[in-house]
Amino acid sequence: MDIDHTNVSGTHGENKSRRLATALTTFSIAAVQLASVWALGITEVDAQTQASATAPVPARPILIQFSHVVAVDTAKGRAALKFKELAEARTGGQVRVEVYPNSQLYKDREELDALSLGAVQMLAPALSKFGGDFEALDLPFLFTSHAQYRRVVDGPIGARMLQNLESRGFRGLAFWDNGFKVFTANRPLQSVQDFKGLRIRVQASKTLVTQMKQLGSEPSVSSLSNVHEALRSGKLDGQENTPINIASQHLHDVQTHLTVSNHGYLAYAVVVNKYFWDKLPADIRTTLEGAMRDATAYENSLAEADNIRALKQIEATGKLNVYVPDSRVLAQWRQALVPVYQTSEAWIDPALISDIEAVNQAPP
Repeated sequence: MDIDHTNVSGTHGENKSRRLATALTTFSIAAVQLASVWALGITEVDAQTQASATAPVPARPILIQFSHVVAVDTAKGRAALKFKELAEARTGGQVRVEVYPNSQLYKDREELDALSLGAVQMLAPALSKFGGDFEALDLPFLFTSHAQYRRVVDGPIGARMLQNLESRGFRGLAFWDNGFKVFTANRPLQSVQDFKGLRIRVQASKTLVTQMKQLGSEPSVSSLSNVHEALRSGKLDGQENTPINIASQHLHDVQTHLTVSNHGYLAYAVVVNKYFWDKLPADIRTTLEGAMRDATAYENSLAEADNIRALKQIEATGKLNVYVPDSRVLAQWRQALVPVYQTSEAWIDPALISDIEAVNQAPP
C-alpha cells in the first residue's frame, strides 16, 4: 500500500524561516527610521511623539487560515469562501479569513498535523482522515440516501463524534456534505471479479483499505493532488471518488470507465485548532459560529446537485463508458463486502455501527 510521507515539519521549518526573515527586515526598516528621526532634531521628535500618542492604534484583525484539498468550484470550495465572506462582514473586519484550496498549503496527509501544531487554524478534511470511529461512516453501502446520512450526523451520533475530537486538540464545528462515491478504472467494473488485481486509490482509511482488499484489489493511499498523474502514468489503475471531485480534478481525462456504484458516502468535518478557538473573545466566537452555521447550510444545499451535474458533464465528454449497475449486481457487491463490517470492529466500536444502522432503519 502506497503512503504519501510528505514531511510536515519541513514545511513548518520553511514557514519559520520566512517569519524570521520578515522580522529581520522589519527590524532593519525600524533602525533606518530611527536614524532619520534623530536627524530631524529634538523639537520635531517631540511633536511626532505627541501626535502618535493621541492617534488611534488600529487593531490587527484575527487571522484564520482555512486550508482544504479540493477545487474552488466544488460545494466545499464555495462554502469556504462563503464562510470567509460572512465571518469578515459580521465581525466588521475584526477577523480576516484566508482560504487556501487545492492543497496550496497542505496535502491530505499533512493537514491534520499542521492543525495540531497551530500552523493553520481551520480545515475541512474528509471524515476518513480522523480514523477510529469516524471510519464507521466509510463502511460500504451503509447509507442508501443523502437523507439517511444527514439524520446520523445531525443527531446525537454526529454531536458525539465531534465532541470526541476535543481530546485530540480539535474543535468540531460542522459536517459538510459531498455525496456518494463512484469507481473509475481503465477497464469495465461490472462485477466483483473485475476488481481483482487492480491498483485502486483510496483515502487513508483502514475501512477503505479493507474494502478494496475484500474486492481483490491492491489499495493505494495517496493525496488527491497526486492522483491525476498516477492514473495518467499507469501507477494506478483506478480510484473511488464523487463525480464532482472526479470532474474538478480532471480524473475523467485519464480513465476509460466509470461505474455509478454509490457504494460509499464522502463527507467532511470542519474543524479548528481548539487552543486557538478557545482563546478567541466570546463575542467573536459566537459570531463565527453563526457564520459557520449559515455556510454549512449553503454547502449542504449545493453538494447533491453538484454531483448530479458533474456526472452529466462527465458523460457528455464521451471520454468514459458509464455503467449503472442494476439491483441484482449491487446485491452481489453488498454481499461480497459484508466481511468488511466484521473486520472493522477491530478499530470501530460495534455499538456505534449498530446505532447508525438503527437510525437508518427508523422511519424518517
